[in-house]
Amino acid sequence: MKLSKFFDLVIFDWAGTMVDFGCTAPVIALLEAYRRRGVILTEAEARRDMGKAKIDHVRALFAMPRIAAAWAAQTGGSATERDVKAVMLELEPLMRAQAADAATLIDGAAAAVDALRVAGLKIGSSTGYTRDMMAPVLERAAAQGYSPDHLVCSGETPQGRPSPLMIYKACAELGVWPLARVVKVDDAEAGIAEGRAAGCFTVGVAASGNGVGLTAAALAALPSVQREARIDASGKALLAAGADIVIATVAELPAALERVSAAG
Repeated sequence: MKLSKFFDLVIFDWAGTMVDFGCTAPVIALLEAYRRRGVILTEAEARRDMGKAKIDHVRALFAMPRIAAAWAAQTGGSATERDVKAVMLELEPLMRAQAADAATLIDGAAAAVDALRVAGLKIGSSTGYTRDMMAPVLERAAAQGYSPDHLVCSGETPQGRPSPLMIYKACAELGVWPLARVVKVDDAEAGIAEGRAAGCFTVGVAASGNGVGLTAAALAALPSVQREARIDASGKALLAAGADIVIATVAELPAALERVSAAG
């Protein structure tokens, strides 16, 4: 079964999907940016709105009652848009450095992309990172054999995820339509919601991303029952967000799309 009979384009997320198994870089950077401002985040708080544009992610953190109260206790007032921008100034270099350090391709990612290209599909990508944050990630990914045909970064559309505008931009610039022939692959619920809003076929990545939140080594070290339970919970959350199918990592994507195509 030829995939190109059903699909024209696959748009991949980056952290937790193609690179950075466990989606650790943005968590570390967010925790440090807020720590420098005197507010201690939990990892769960940092992960809750993962996938959004980073400035929207910061706004979402400030909207959490506990964090809002901690900020007010530290600064004497409620967070404003000026505070959002101040945290972003702290976050930008931290995120760039952490993203670069964590830009190792997930096992099988480059081979999966090669297989999709052989099948005649274009390869797009999108991210909640800014273009500046992505610069070292692109360089490291290319050195490992992954260079997508297109990239949309945070701030390059009027709204980020979960709006569909980054997908619309990619499709317009790559000349792909209808949107039903586009596959969106993401590890975060915001990215799945983005794909659903655009009308794409949407694939959730359960094991390597934000839902499990562990490096490959840490995940492998868990007892099998715990490991499978965490992956299962992550997959269920992605399905609840609207994913059409869920896979463990992108290494499984070509075979999964073949099965979908064969089913008609």
